[in-house]
Amino acid sequence: MESIILFGPLVGALIAGFGWKLTGIRGAQWISTGLLFLACAFSWIVFFTHGPETQHIQVMRWIESGTLSTDWSIRLDRLTSIMLIVVTTVSALVHLYSFGYMAHDSQFKEGEESYKPRFFAYLSFFTFAMLMLVTSDNLVQMFFGWEGVGVASYLLIGFYYRKPSANAAAIKAFVVNRVGDFGFALGIFAIFFLTDSVRFDDVFAAAPTLAETQMTFLWRSWNAAEIVALLLFVGAMGKSAQLFLHTWLPDAMEGPTPVSALIHAATMVTAGVFLVCRMSPIMEFAPNATMFITFLGASTAFVAATIGLVQNDIKRVIAYSTMSQLGYMFVAAGVGVYSVAMFHLFTHAFFKAMLFLGAGSVIHGMHHEQDMRNYGGLRKKLPYTFWAMMIGTLAITGVGIPLTHIGFAGFLSKDAVIESAFAGTQGGYAFWMLVVAALFTSFYSWRLMFLTFFGKPRGDKHTHEHAHESPTVMLVPLGVLALGAIFSGMIWYGSFFGDHDKVNSFFGIPGAHAEAAEHGAPADAGHGDDHAEADAAHADTADAGDHAAEAGDHAVAAPGAGAIYMGPDNHVMDDAHHAPTWVKISPFIAMLIGFVTAYWFYIVNPKLPVKLAESQRPLYLFLLNKWYFDEIYDFLFVQPAKALGRILWKGGDEAIIKGGLNGIALGIVPFFTRLAGRAQSGYIFTYAFAMVIGIAIFITWMTLSGGAH
Repeated sequence: MESIILFGPLVGALIAGFGWKLTGIRGAQWISTGLLFLACAFSWIVFFTHGPETQHIQVMRWIESGTLSTDWSIRLDRLTSIMLIVVTTVSALVHLYSFGYMAHDSQFKEGEESYKPRFFAYLSFFTFAMLMLVTSDNLVQMFFGWEGVGVASYLLIGFYYRKPSANAAAIKAFVVNRVGDFGFALGIFAIFFLTDSVRFDDVFAAAPTLAETQMTFLWRSWNAAEIVALLLFVGAMGKSAQLFLHTWLPDAMEGPTPVSALIHAATMVTAGVFLVCRMSPIMEFAPNATMFITFLGASTAFVAATIGLVQNDIKRVIAYSTMSQLGYMFVAAGVGVYSVAMFHLFTHAFFKAMLFLGAGSVIHGMHHEQDMRNYGGLRKKLPYTFWAMMIGTLAITGVGIPLTHIGFAGFLSKDAVIESAFAGTQGGYAFWMLVVAALFTSFYSWRLMFLTFFGKPRGDKHTHEHAHESPTVMLVPLGVLALGAIFSGMIWYGSFFGDHDKVNSFFGIPGAHAEAAEHGAPADAGHGDDHAEADAAHADTADAGDHAAEAGDHAVAAPGAGAIYMGPDNHVMDDAHHAPTWVKISPFIAMLIGFVTAYWFYIVNPKLPVKLAESQRPLYLFLLNKWYFDEIYDFLFVQPAKALGRILWKGGDEAIIKGGLNGIALGIVPFFTRLAGRAQSGYIFTYAFAMVIGIAIFITWMTLSGGAH
């Protein structure tokens, strides 16, 4: 069953890519989509039936070189099964959705139908590469899948190959990801150098030793666990579009909308989060690296949210939303609550895929118009799309009943991240950045809804008159994803963020993980008055006795024993449960402020945003131009690279190489040729003179050398 999940999409990609002339275009679409739905069904079966224990399923022997012995095998544990259902569910629905979205594409000439099987082949190949990544049992296999999704994303982003902007975006994504991948490769090299293995079981078992080892890197000595964790995170920064390596993400919107949903909702961009959670046994022994992960994740969430406030392209707003939500996931992983990072990854896949596909439905209905300033009043024209995007917006903004476990998916997972950030940083930088980002998320999400579906129609009148709802094949995936956006958080809250025993059981971690009840211990000192009040309040609850009984009995499994690892000093999840009430309701308050502000700006007084943009012109342009990251990179890297290229071209290739060859061919060689030509006079005395000169030189040489050899 696991092999069918893994190789089904590959078979579909090969049939659609190379056999579509035999099966026909419709046949290629149906076969690739059918195999994805089969893999999806099997993935859900595996998720519910395999149990939390770790299984190793060998596919074949792979690389044997010296001490490097690598199998191609499937590592099946809870992390894997979560990613399997996320990847295959979203991918299967995207395949189905693409039947309608790609039926008539204006980018291709009438009758040029071969683009459809090629598109489905790329989708299926992308899915196979992602499955390779998440099922890997060693770092080399993971890197193979890691590079596979890079290639597939290049093909999908640049699918409209006639558009220069699409080609540029594909190259940009490929190059920026190579920067991160170089760090990931260095991390793999370091692990193999230190442990003589790339198998996860061996690496995880060696994690405590790495924490006590020093290694030389960049001319100085470092703690081995810290440098390995940091290098692995550099790889995650590229794939998951974290700050400084994020510039490829919005440009990737040049691909068709189903590509945006597949890459940015559940698969490629979450690979970095998955990597950090998979390598949790190393991360737990690298406190400085995880502190950096937390800081960068919080900064990414804030920066992306600020940019999303003013974007006008409907897909780019959602793209920056993705970048922001990925920052949330990294904060949860950085503070050590890996289960919450996976929780937000899991719920985010449903509502973000639905938002992207809903945006695609709007674009399809508006004849490929993507500027929200040309929308307005579409809720009656596109009723099903409106309600799907409304559910997605309620999920991403975090609508629910405060202090309960009732709400949309994003309400439960985002709040869990923010509570973990408060506990992990004692209410520091990361917590406040995430709360502010939650406010901004609410504002730009409702701004998107109000500009698109409310108010008077704007833009081209003819386009609005002919706006239409999408076909059923595009609406069905929206309905399925809506179920996930509503119920996934409530159903699986306890498994990801419940009490420790339940989380341990879900992730296959053996042994009891006691709750940190003795908060007066020195290790927990300095949590602040608010934390002390929360602990006192928690002590009054009915289960206080149980927590006290467990205190001091903090038995923690060895690294690698479960799908994730939390060290014996990691009490962040418990502290998050005990967070003050104001912390737990802060995301809800932020969501309300964002909603009210957006309502005031775009429903009550639509002229206010224009006035604000004019009065705060520098700030508006700063955000509209995405903090000028592209311009800065262009100045620091692109232009110097072009200048160096011109120097090597003009000075090296043109002047030295071409000039040298031309100089020899057209100058030196003809000169000696002319000299030799003059010697060929045809007179006997000239040749006799040359012979005499030669004999004289020979005799002189023999005389001076004494005839010695």
